Amino acid sequence: MKRTPLYPVYSTYEQVKLIDFGGWELPVNFAGGILSEHEAVRKRVGLFDVSHMGECMVIGENATQYLDYLCTNTISTLVPGQIQYTMMCYPNGTVVDDLLVYCKDSLHYLVVLNASNTEKDLAWIREGNPWTKEKPEITDCSAETVQLALQGPLAVKTLEKLVPDCQTIKSFTFRDTCLVGGVQALVSRTGYTGEDGFELYCKVEDGPRLWNILLEAGKEFDIAPCGLGARDTLRMESKLPLYGHEISDTITPLEANLGVFVHLEKTDFCGKAALEKQKTEGIPRTLRGVEMIEKSVPRAQCKVFLGDREIGFVTSGTKSPSLQKFCAYVLIDRSTGLKFGDVLEIEIHGQRKKALLVKTPFYKHGISNDQI
Repeated sequence: MKRTPLYPVYSTYEQVKLIDFGGWELPVNFAGGILSEHEAVRKRVGLFDVSHMGECMVIGENATQYLDYLCTNTISTLVPGQIQYTMMCYPNGTVVDDLLVYCKDSLHYLVVLNASNTEKDLAWIREGNPWTKEKPEITDCSAETVQLALQGPLAVKTLEKLVPDCQTIKSFTFRDTCLVGGVQALVSRTGYTGEDGFELYCKVEDGPRLWNILLEAGKEFDIAPCGLGARDTLRMESKLPLYGHEISDTITPLEANLGVFVHLEKTDFCGKAALEKQKTEGIPRTLRGVEMIEKSVPRAQCKVFLGDREIGFVTSGTKSPSLQKFCAYVLIDRSTGLKFGDVLEIEIHGQRKKALLVKTPFYKHGISNDQI
């Protein structure tokens, strides 16, 4: 299995639980456990090693035009220091991957890729897509990059001890060259937890040092090293999509209710014609949130029923640590006309369990969905 440059550090921790995650040996949780780590990020601050993520640089005179074609969002509106969430689509409108695009300037972009899709994404960006003009230079820098995520309401106070003016880094912006406790890093105000926080990128040789520097800075706030388990429950509560679940090569952004990131007004992008057609003819499916009425854990791919009619499937499900409720996202036929408060059924271990259609996100900055 692949290992991140942080493996020699956390593999020595007591009670760390390592798992195979898409070919990577990564911590699912540390000594405190998933629930404790989840609570740390919601109430204090947590630190994640996400160095399994992929990164590439897109460089050249036509870098902006090329990324504008590959992405559903509008890259050409970015100014240096801005970050944009976007997706790449196939010509049929389904999703290659979702990305973060960092604009260093109009000739240089950092693109962050999902770990499980890195090789596929690079192949698509380099040669697999239908673009017929000259392509910019594409450089894979995944193996040279460590990425850490400092997340939670006390993330700013933690980083302020090392970067006193970090508060000036606004949401979805970044500082390209930042000295963090003596380590040179790119620092962005982004994350995958639904909480405030930062993601920090540095050279591989500086990764273990930066990890320890951040843990030391967060000691007074009872910082917790966090694994993949808490990362998943946090993103689920906050309605942050996971590739292969809420979006995939069989699900379009419009079906996943991510239309705000699809700019159909652009002159052209890969998948535009298919998405325009889907919007015009009627989006067939919709991603909705449910809470279980009958206690049971709804897992991905569980079938969803309305009466005797199978209407869809679960994309992700868990017991929400913040709400202490069993929750899930379901991709269901839009033609059902279901609304908030309606009841459907999910087949779990051969038995149909009742679930309530609810507003999402389930949890947002300390506010549960029944308060939103």
